[in-house]
Amino acid sequence: MTEHDRVGRAARAGAEGRLRAGLPRLLSVCLTAAAAYSAAIAVLPPLRRWLATATEVIESAVFPVEPNLGYAVFLAILAGALARHKRAAYWVITAIFGLLVVGNLAVVLSSTLMPDLVDEFAMTPQVVASEFNLVLSAVAFGVLAAARDEFSAPTRRASFRTALLTLVTLLAVSFGIGWALVGLFPGTLRPADHLPWALERALGGVVDLDPYRAGHPPGWVNFLIGLISAVAVLVAFAVLFRSQRARAELPAAAEERVRALLAAYGAHDSLGYFATRRDRAVVFSPSGKAAVSYRVVAGVCLAAGDPVGDVEAWGHAIRAFLEEARRYGWIPAAIGSGEAAAHAYARAGLRVLELGDEAVIDVAEFTLDGREMRGVRQAVNRVRRAGYTLRIRRHAEVPDEDMRHVVERATAWRGAADERGFSMALGRLGDPADGACVLVEARDAGGRLDALLSFVPWGEDGLSLDLMRRDRDSDNGLVEFMVAGLVGEAGRLGVRRISLNFAMFRSVFEQGARLGAGPVLRLWRCTLVFLSRWWQLESLYRANAKYRPRWVPRFVAFDDARALPRVGLASAIAEGFLGVPGPPAPFRRPAVAAPLPPAPAGR
Repeated sequence: MTEHDRVGRAARAGAEGRLRAGLPRLLSVCLTAAAAYSAAIAVLPPLRRWLATATEVIESAVFPVEPNLGYAVFLAILAGALARHKRAAYWVITAIFGLLVVGNLAVVLSSTLMPDLVDEFAMTPQVVASEFNLVLSAVAFGVLAAARDEFSAPTRRASFRTALLTLVTLLAVSFGIGWALVGLFPGTLRPADHLPWALERALGGVVDLDPYRAGHPPGWVNFLIGLISAVAVLVAFAVLFRSQRARAELPAAAEERVRALLAAYGAHDSLGYFATRRDRAVVFSPSGKAAVSYRVVAGVCLAAGDPVGDVEAWGHAIRAFLEEARRYGWIPAAIGSGEAAAHAYARAGLRVLELGDEAVIDVAEFTLDGREMRGVRQAVNRVRRAGYTLRIRRHAEVPDEDMRHVVERATAWRGAADERGFSMALGRLGDPADGACVLVEARDAGGRLDALLSFVPWGEDGLSLDLMRRDRDSDNGLVEFMVAGLVGEAGRLGVRRISLNFAMFRSVFEQGARLGAGPVLRLWRCTLVFLSRWWQLESLYRANAKYRPRWVPRFVAFDDARALPRVGLASAIAEGFLGVPGPPAPFRRPAVAAPLPPAPAGR
């Protein structure tokens, strides 16, 4: 074989590989279009009448479409499962195309072998459509068979059994309700036909126990039973296509490896230390020199912050992360990534959008002097005159009894509210493994603890805000007092930079309020101000902006624009903005982590 032949064969193999890799997304797009079409003609009767001929052609020559909302939902569920490479969805779509091949082949053969039984003028268009659909379905069936390995994402263990049990249970409920309703509202149906009729309707009409039955109950009874049965089928398929669950847990050995990477490369990212949250999992690069920390929420494999470790190995860790997501049919995404990590995710094939900005105080440049800092300066002076004092210590320097008191006060101040934070919060306080964290306590003139801040280490010379709590009855300005006091003590702690809260959509709030801002920007800002009534978007921006910080952009990376709403939902759940039951709170380990292992050699 010549070099030219080898190059040509390699090129063809690469093209075939790209075609197979793109098949799940292509099928998902086609089924999504069919679902949208079926939903549109189901809810809009004028459109259904106008497109009646087109619907008939599509259904007979391309793919089944029905003016049925339940069928549209089924196609949408199947499309989502195919996009996630679900193996169960592969068998369902393969069975559909297999049935289409058999059905169209039967029509074509009957018209060829038994022409005397076929009305030539009535059947010719149907035969032509069946021939076209036969070719199309056979090609699709063959491509699916060749691309079987592309659908490798497993379903949850025992999901088929659970889905079957769900279907049988809900159909039994449908049958019971139907039998009861037809007994109360029989219409013209004879009493002996009540039970078989209810069974037929519960099974969706796929069986006909008595084709010569006369009479029927009111139309709304038939509709209600059909609706319940349709919901039963949809719920069963949703259960079948559920994403594989992942244990939201960071084992001790993995935590030690993450801490080793932070010790060597932790200065890169102010959010790096949050990768030690114990309700996250972690995937390492093949060399072990970088890792991506994530949690699976609502079928989204959600990473947070930058990858931990050597920047040169980030790409390998991200590819391992994407392979993990694809293996189990999860949607990959990353929130709160810095600019360098956003470029790394983009190189790996993800799309990137700016999410907001992180407020970073450079200690050497911070001052309370000047007109712009007047509000902060007045708050600090007012709190100081009220007799408040500060105490700043590393967690390792806080006696156990004092730390227990701090934890109790922080818990009491939080009250019944849910613990928030995923990308920029540690989720624990007072753990012995967090001795390098810094605790800032504000006490009133009588020595009572009224507010606290806790910061995690950011490399050797930085701190990143983790926790902010205060007594609601305490004086205003305590937070400004503590931040300014921490900056004043930064030299003693060896700290040169302090990361505060993250301000989502910061540029919109800032630029939308400027003179001459365009109508679109002003409308976007007004929308965010309205949403701030519930999610404190504007107040977080203003709380950070008063310190005149350096703004560092943060990004969100995602696989597909269609998945962006689901990524947003998963982020809101993970951060605690939506009260959806989630993984358990991070647990405390009774002992400090073992000595850090050396970073592996090689990338």
